Amino acid sequence: MGGIGIRRVTAVIGAEISGIDLREPLDATRRDAILEALVEHHVLFFRDQPLTPEQHIALARQFGEIAVPPFAPKYGTRPELIVLDQTTPRGEGADEWHSDNSFMAEPPVGSILRAVMLPEIGGDTCFANMEAAYEALSEPIRKLVDGLSAVHDITKPLQKGIAAGHATVDLAAMQERWPPVVHPVVRTHPVSGRRSLYVNRNSTTRILGLSERENEALLPMLLDHVRSPEFQCRFRWDVDAVAFWDNRAAQHYAVPDYATRRIMNRVTFGAEKPV
Repeated sequence: MGGIGIRRVTAVIGAEISGIDLREPLDATRRDAILEALVEHHVLFFRDQPLTPEQHIALARQFGEIAVPPFAPKYGTRPELIVLDQTTPRGEGADEWHSDNSFMAEPPVGSILRAVMLPEIGGDTCFANMEAAYEALSEPIRKLVDGLSAVHDITKPLQKGIAAGHATVDLAAMQERWPPVVHPVVRTHPVSGRRSLYVNRNSTTRILGLSERENEALLPMLLDHVRSPEFQCRFRWDVDAVAFWDNRAAQHYAVPDYATRRIMNRVTFGAEKPV
């Protein structure tokens, strides 16, 4: 693939990419190779990529229009580049399995995350293949969830950001500006045609058409289903490592096992209504 090396991380998700400098503009061949690998492996890892903020934004822009989120931590100086700066991460939101900004009507297609500062130990990120999670459901459960839709709400992740001191926005104003949205419980990837489970603990509040008791039984089961290690890989960061994931088919979880500063820069791109 145009001199690009691809080494799978697990049999189900993740690949480490070598032979490419993300600081340089991508030609069509390399860009297409990265996109092909992304659809196949769901998350790609690149080592030794000392991107400046401008290069990081330019990289993401080669794959789609920059997706500026409705709210962001207060540490960045540019709306396109989200700065995640944490020391005591437990309970702050990223330590729940989630896809980025599913509370939006058109969530971002992809996310590109770079490690800027890391704790001496800990701070790994786990990723899960939600296509594999869907396929692992029994046939009767797949038939049940195929036709269902669920509500996604900005409230919970925003409350966590405010409580932790990372965000200073007004909760009521943001709730009014970004009301709950409805997405299918199972979405279809527009490139591969594969189906994936599309509910997450950060933003999904209920499944439509079910009683409260039915929601209490089904939704937690689906949310917990992602926790199976057979769908996952775990990435140990180095400074200047980059993770690039397909937000349509993967979820991620930031392991909150550190107590010294961790700084990550993230850019999201694309906007797509799940179907």
